[in-house]
Amino acid sequence: MIVSSLLVAMTLSGCQSTKSSSGGLFSRKPPASATYISALQGGIIARSGVELSSSDRQRALEAEYRALEGAAVGQPVVWSGRNVSGRVVAAAPYQVGSQNCRQYTHSVTIDGKETVARGVACRNDNGSWSPLG
Repeated sequence: MIVSSLLVAMTLSGCQSTKSSSGGLFSRKPPASATYISALQGGIIARSGVELSSSDRQRALEAEYRALEGAAVGQPVVWSGRNVSGRVVAAAPYQVGSQNCRQYTHSVTIDGKETVARGVACRNDNGSWSPLG
């Protein structure tokens, strides 16, 4: 009885679901946040003059989006890549017309040298954030 239960458990543990059509692990569709991240238009990090690889730039933009979207005031959202790291800190939200906006800073350290960029982004009706200026 114990042996047959173990065999059933072992057999079932090998089963996997690969629902590629519903946005699962093997989906070719980009995550929904990709639209929101592209709306940042490169974020303030792009305006800082810092040169990043495409993967590090993606990490930096994701951190900017996460900080703007849901980080508590003053709570850093950190990211790191190869020989580079960064932290994004958003200030308290405020209203401009009907939009919620936030000031934020993005500090990037490459090989021990820190660059700090400051900016403002406002939340659009579709949930994306657009930089001001």
